[in-house]
Amino acid sequence: MQDQKVHLRPIRSFVRRAGRVTPSQRQALQELWPAMGLEYGDEVLDFKAIFGRDSAVVLEIGFGDGETLVLQAAENPDFDYLGIEVHEAGVGHCLLKARDAGVGNLRLVMHDAIDVLAHQVPSASLARVNLYFPDPWPKKRHHKRRIIQDGFLDMIADRLTEGGTLNIATDWADYAAHVDDVFSRSTIFCCIERREHQGECPLDRPQTKFERRGLRRGYSICDWCFSKSANN
Repeated sequence: MQDQKVHLRPIRSFVRRAGRVTPSQRQALQELWPAMGLEYGDEVLDFKAIFGRDSAVVLEIGFGDGETLVLQAAENPDFDYLGIEVHEAGVGHCLLKARDAGVGNLRLVMHDAIDVLAHQVPSASLARVNLYFPDPWPKKRHHKRRIIQDGFLDMIADRLTEGGTLNIATDWADYAAHVDDVFSRSTIFCCIERREHQGECPLDRPQTKFERRGLRRGYSICDWCFSKSANN
């Protein structure tokens, strides 16, 4: 009997849903992607070459439709922004918004963020990482899919510059408890601020469309700013 190879599929923190891509989004993916898109691969990204300057780089993981990402890039022209999203419709929408806003300090990757971080983002290259309203995976058997895990913190800390920050927001109470629990075990990050609110005072970020939907459903918002510890 021949040996059978067992292929282990890595645990993903997302499900790639087959959302509808509009004709305008499809056109944006075809016409605007060459200028603003970065292909996933094994080659490490050179941010100075990509943006044509030496500026602080902000990464947003899972930017959704990209409206708040584009807003941040437009309002902070001295920073460069990298957005990672897996859904075509969201990337197409973001490309359209970026074109309309005339931003030149934004690039996008359409792939799994963990893969991009592992293979393409160099150490000590990011000034800030934003993770706004990640999938909470509410069922207990799915908690292993939550992106906030010990190994994720290790990876983010390596990619952040000295004094860099990880900024998180959620509207799911159990996920907020999960975030608190994971960071309570960490010696890599210290909490600069933790803020609970009803949408009136997001912590150093624009309010998102997803957030507004949660607020309409009666959810509370929790924001954190974690700083990479000086000895890491």
